[in-house]
Amino acid sequence: MVSSEYEGRIAGRFATFDQDGNGYIDRADFCAAAKAVLAEFGVPARSDKGQALYAGAEAFWQGMAGIADRDGDQRITREEFVNGAVKRLRDNPDRFAEIARPFLHAALAVADSDGDGRATVADTARVLTALGATGEAARTAAAALDSDADGKVGEAEVVPAFARYFTVPG
Repeated sequence: MVSSEYEGRIAGRFATFDQDGNGYIDRADFCAAAKAVLAEFGVPARSDKGQALYAGAEAFWQGMAGIADRDGDQRITREEFVNGAVKRLRDNPDRFAEIARPFLHAALAVADSDGDGRATVADTARVLTALGATGEAARTAAAALDSDADGKVGEAEVVPAFARYFTVPG
C-alpha cells in the first residue's frame, strides 16, 4: 500500500514539470524548460547544444507521456502524474532516470563551460534555477550533487539523483 505522504510528495513534484502553471504537463512545458536553460546560458536554440537540449526535452516528454498520460490526450493531469509516478516509477526509478537522461545530458552539456562533460556546481545551480528552483534550494541541491567534492557535477551524479528526487519517499 502506498502512503498518502508519498503520494503527496509526488503530487508536489508536479509543479516542477508544469512550467506554465496551467494545471497540466504537456510538450510545451518541456520546450519551456529547454528554452529557459538555453536563455540562462546564452546558448542559441539553433546551435548543436540547443538542438540537443530540445531533442532531449522531446524524448523526456515522450517517455513521461508514455508512463502517465492514461487518456492519451497529450496532457498529463496532476492525478495522472501521481498515479503514473506511484504505480510505475516507484517500483522502477531507473526507468524514470532513463527517460530523463537525454534531457539531463544535454542540460549538462549546455552548462559545461570547459568541455569535460561536467558542469561546475555553480553552473548546475544555474540550470536548476532556470528550471524553477529558488536560488538557495538550487545552490544546496547542486552542492549535494557533487558527491566527490571536486566542484563538478556529471551525468553519473545527476541522473540517479533526479530519479530519487521524484520517486523515493522521504
